[in-house]
Formats: sequence, structure tokens, C-alpha cells
Amino acid sequence: MSILFAIALFSLLIFLHELGHFVAAKLSGVRVNEFSMFMGPAIWKKQKGETLYSIRCIPVGGYCAMEGEDGGSDDPRSFDRAAWWKRLIILAAGSLMNFLTGLVLLVLCFSTERQFILPVVTQIEEGCAIAGEKGVQEGDRILEVDGERIYVYSDFQMILNLNGGENHDLVLLRDGQRVELKDFAMVKGEFPNEDGSTSLRYGFTFSQVPASFTETVKYVWNSALDIVRMVRLSLKMLLTGQAGIRDVGGPVMIVQQMTQVAEASATTYYAIMNLVSFGAFIAINLAVMNLLPIPALDGGRIVCLLITTLVEASTHEKINPKYEGYLHGVGMILLLALMALIMFKDIFVLIKG
Repeated sequence: MSILFAIALFSLLIFLHELGHFVAAKLSGVRVNEFSMFMGPAIWKKQKGETLYSIRCIPVGGYCAMEGEDGGSDDPRSFDRAAWWKRLIILAAGSLMNFLTGLVLLVLCFSTERQFILPVVTQIEEGCAIAGEKGVQEGDRILEVDGERIYVYSDFQMILNLNGGENHDLVLLRDGQRVELKDFAMVKGEFPNEDGSTSLRYGFTFSQVPASFTETVKYVWNSALDIVRMVRLSLKMLLTGQAGIRDVGGPVMIVQQMTQVAEASATTYYAIMNLVSFGAFIAINLAVMNLLPIPALDGGRIVCLLITTLVEASTHEKINPKYEGYLHGVGMILLLALMALIMFKDIFVLIKG
């Protein structure tokens, strides 16, 4: 089930990504020569107006072929002749569709929830070392930990674990006012449980609210922002050396993780919901990653678009689009090489494990 879900998910995300480019191009008056789902030889195609619609036999990828997207077209409706802001919208539309897909999947995940846990402190236990006049109080909403926003309650422990150590910087919202606790000692203590045992914890719980329409919308949006932040933190760890290529996974690892998630679920229903949640994470991940300023990605094309627009506006001279084409060509080769490396690494780890 997880393998089929992964194939369906990737196909859907790529289709919607290209659909975003397609719709934005059509609305901007840019000529679209072909809109294809999948790659390889066509198994179905139909010409409708100026656009050829096709389904191809290799269930990977897809494309929206616009006139003049690589420059050199004399067609007045070509991509390279459109206003710069229209090209910007067209390039960003693919990632926007993936982000919206992630939001829809998150709505499906949380639509059956009866309540949500908020990062608002409640029920402080007796002997809690971090509570008090100069510490945490009941009703405090935890806004930030170590400079990172707390979007959902699980962020609290995640950020603490990520940064390590005992002392942290907290920002609280108390009675409408921001309260900052600098270099605050987050000390755990032994607290009794209902069964008579004890456990090591901070000594307070977070509040719960009914899952109203408003709370569901807020929780979905905050969860999406949380995923965006996780992408940023992951990239930061790669750039700073906290993580390496061994920690990066491709489609093989994703399918493996989906299988683990499904198998660990108590029922088929929870397996499906967990896979949908995983799908939301992948969709938003893809939206953010595709906007990175890397040649061959939409983000790289957007950066080149903004630079060339500024240069041409300043010098009143047209930059030859072939130079940008060379840049994206090299970027695509390097990107494919990296993807191949990651895939072989995942397969080796899978076989070895």
C-alpha cells in the first residue's frame, strides 16, 4: 500500500506542479505547446487549440512546454516576451500548487480531530522547578525557544532537543505582554504518574482546545509553516556540517519510511491518515525545495529573471538568453548526478540493512 501510495503521491505532486505552471501561463497569455503527464513515448495525446495534451508511458515526471521558455522565439506570446512579473508568477505557480496540496492534505489529516494541543502552559505540578515569578506561569503561551517560533506544541521539545544543553532563551506571551527569559534553566524533575510510578519531565502540561473550524484552520496553517521551518533547519544542518549526505534521502528512502509509518499504525485507518500526513510533508517540502536559488530549479530561474530584469532596466540592453540556458543546463546535470548518488546510497543502505 505504501509503495502504491508513494507512486500516486509523486505523480500527483508533479502533475499539480506542472498544472500550476500551465494555468498561470494560460492566464498570462503565454503560449503552451504541450502539457504532458509522465515522460517517454506518448500513449495518448490530443491537440486542443494551440496545446497538445498527452499522457506518456513512463510514470515519472511531466512537463509544461511553453513557447520560448529557453529564449530565442519570435512569437509575441512566447514566455521570454511576457512581462517580467508574469514570468515570475508562472515560475512560482508550480511551488504554490504543491504548497496548496500540502494544505489540503493537512486539512484531511486534522478534519477528524476533536481537540488540539496548544503551546499554552496549564496545570503546573507541585515542585516544578521552572515555574514561578521569574519562570513559567499558568496561562503563558510559549512563542519562541532559542529564537525559533513555536508553531505547534511539539515544536517545544523538538527545539530544546535540537539545541541541546540545559539553558535556553524563551519568549512567552503573558496577559498580552511579551516576557523574555534569557539563559533560562529548563530543569526536569521526577514527578508522580497516575499508576504510582514516576517520570522525568518539566512538570507542566499544555492546554487543549476543541477542534472548531477556526482552530482547525489555524492548526493547519501553523503545521504548514512548521514544515517549512523544518526544511530550513535541515538545510542549515547540511551547510554547517551537522548532517551529511548519509542523512539525505531520495524516493527510495521515502518509500521505506512510508512503509515503516504504515506498518507502525494500529489500524488501516490510522495507516492511511499517517500516510496522508507524510504526503503533506513531502508536498510542502517539494514546494520549498523547488524555490531554492539553484540553477535548473524554479527558484534559480526566478533569481536569474530578477537579475536580468534589473540589468536590462539599467543598461537598456538585452541579455542573450543562451547564457542562462547554459547555467541551467549545468545545474540540471549536477542535480541529476546528486539525485543518482542519493538513490544509489539509499539502495545500498536498504540492501545492507
